[in-house]
Amino acid sequence: MIDTDHTLFAPRVGRFPLILTLDTNGIPHRWITWQHACFYYSKNQIAWTAGEQAFTVLGGYNRVSGERSQIEASSIIAIKGKAMAMRAFSQVPPLNNRELFHRDRYLCAFCGSILPASRLTRDHVIPFSRGGRDTWMNVVTACRSCNERKSDRTPEMARMELLYLPYVPNRAEYLILTNRRILADQMEFLAQHVPAQSRLHQPA
Repeated sequence: MIDTDHTLFAPRVGRFPLILTLDTNGIPHRWITWQHACFYYSKNQIAWTAGEQAFTVLGGYNRVSGERSQIEASSIIAIKGKAMAMRAFSQVPPLNNRELFHRDRYLCAFCGSILPASRLTRDHVIPFSRGGRDTWMNVVTACRSCNERKSDRTPEMARMELLYLPYVPNRAEYLILTNRRILADQMEFLAQHVPAQSRLHQPA
């Protein structure tokens, strides 16, 4: 149990773990701050909770009774209403290099080298000059050397074999990719929704 006073901890909000939200069917939706979670609690929009960890958020004092308000927030909460529309879950996650490199485990798709992000690039399997698009299904992680060698050619034209195929992360996998401080119970819950073909199931 963590006791947190928003008047004291607001400047250090980055240290407080994010809360995982679900729809009422148990489908992962997004990460929210403890302040946002308190809003849902105060509006009675929590359908049910699943997190093993709970956090006590302390508020102000009642002028009449002198009692201090508090909210018990779980690490995983299901939200009522339209805020958790299914279309949000089924949308393709936004593509950026950080999540791409995470998806591909920092592994160059051509030479197999595992490198830091500073030495990696986003390679378009079918280059823009040949009609390729900037989508999850057309990009892989490549080291700078392999990217320069491949240039604006397809892997077949450059005679460079792909070591793995690109794929679109689902919502649960994307939530794992975008949070560096996932609690154990949150990770266990999200892992149940990650597809079997995901590279997150492979050892790092």
